[in-house]
Amino acid sequence: MTSETSETSNEHKASRADRARTLRELHAAPEILRVVNVWDVVSAKAVLALPQTKALATAGHSIAASFGYPDGTIPLELTLDMVGRIVAAAGNVPVSADLDDGYEDPAETTRRAIDVGIVGANVEDRLRPVAEAAARVEAIVAAAATEGVPFALNARTDAFVRAGDRPVEESIADAIDRGRAYLAAGADVVFVPGVLSADVARQLVEGIGDRKISVIGLPGALTAGEYEALGVARISYGPTTQRVALTALQDVAKSLYADGVIPASTRALN
Repeated sequence: MTSETSETSNEHKASRADRARTLRELHAAPEILRVVNVWDVVSAKAVLALPQTKALATAGHSIAASFGYPDGTIPLELTLDMVGRIVAAAGNVPVSADLDDGYEDPAETTRRAIDVGIVGANVEDRLRPVAEAAARVEAIVAAAATEGVPFALNARTDAFVRAGDRPVEESIADAIDRGRAYLAAGADVVFVPGVLSADVARQLVEGIGDRKISVIGLPGALTAGEYEALGVARISYGPTTQRVALTALQDVAKSLYADGVIPASTRALN
């Protein structure tokens, strides 16, 4: 490696570390971090054009759907190629990626994600035994440290989305146990997806920590402001943003089949 190449590499790593620190600071801030999920470069650019955008998050479900895969089954290489393209488009805006469950080797997955510029990630536990899931979190954090990046891990627990018919009280207790274990293993925040009521969100914050949980905005969920008042750190929207876009596409297609026209209000965002 030449001196010039080494300097460029060091500059790249410093910039990457700065973006990671920015993302962690956004998680810890009193104001809830609103991240609008994107799935390709053009969707990222549309969101990046808004001055309110402080960070981006990729939606694994949406990227998988774009390539024709069911959620959770897309090959890692395809995910990393797409999120790398999104990172390139994002410039200095930090990007957090959905890395499913971390694949077979979560440490190596993390190193490869960092290599394409990712500075944070969602990694789901799929309700593995708590000790095993916490060990995977620890491996992710250690791999990021080796790369010199203060990686913002949004450790996801499926305590609600894979709960089946168990009582909600059991899911709350499970989420709290898992959340504490993941924070102890080095996670930045704990992602608890599901339609969480104010009472459930309050219990999770009390059990896991103020500004230490992350939620998803789904139909029937609270608003970002309501979650913020309860002490939630971050809200994202998963595959729903792509669904909104596809709904608009399908609706305009119906109109065009019925001899309609493209609405005059359409903006040239591509």
